[in-house]
Amino acid sequence: MNIPAELKFTKDHEWVKVEQGVATIGITDFAQGELGDIVYVDVDTLDDSLDIEEVFGSVEAVKTVSDLFMPLSGEVIEFNEKLEDEPELVNSDPYGEGWMIKIKLSDDSQTQDLLSAEEYQALIKA
Repeated sequence: MNIPAELKFTKDHEWVKVEQGVATIGITDFAQGELGDIVYVDVDTLDDSLDIEEVFGSVEAVKTVSDLFMPLSGEVIEFNEKLEDEPELVNSDPYGEGWMIKIKLSDDSQTQDLLSAEEYQALIKA
C-alpha cells in the first residue's frame, strides 16, 4: 500500500499536502481500496469557508457513499474538475491526478494535528 512520506494524513483516511498556505486534499490509497470502484465525486462547497471536520463533499462508490471531511479549516478555492468525467482517477492515482480539493488555510497551526505517514500506517494496521 502506498503511503507517501511527504504527505500528512487524517484518521478519516484523507491526505493533505500543504504548500505556501494552500492545502491539496484527497483520500488515501487505503480509503479508495476500501470503497471500491468510485463512480462519482460530489463537491458543492467551492468558495465556501469551512471549519475542520465539516463535510466538504462526498464520494460515491459502487457499493456505498461516504462523506468527505475537512482536515483543516479554510476556504475551498479549487475542485479537481477532472473528477467530473473521470472519478476513477481517485482509484488509479489517489495521491496525484485523483486529488479532490484545494483550500486556502485559515489556521496554519492545525497542520500540527495531522498524522505522519508512520502514524497513519500504524492506524490502518491496528
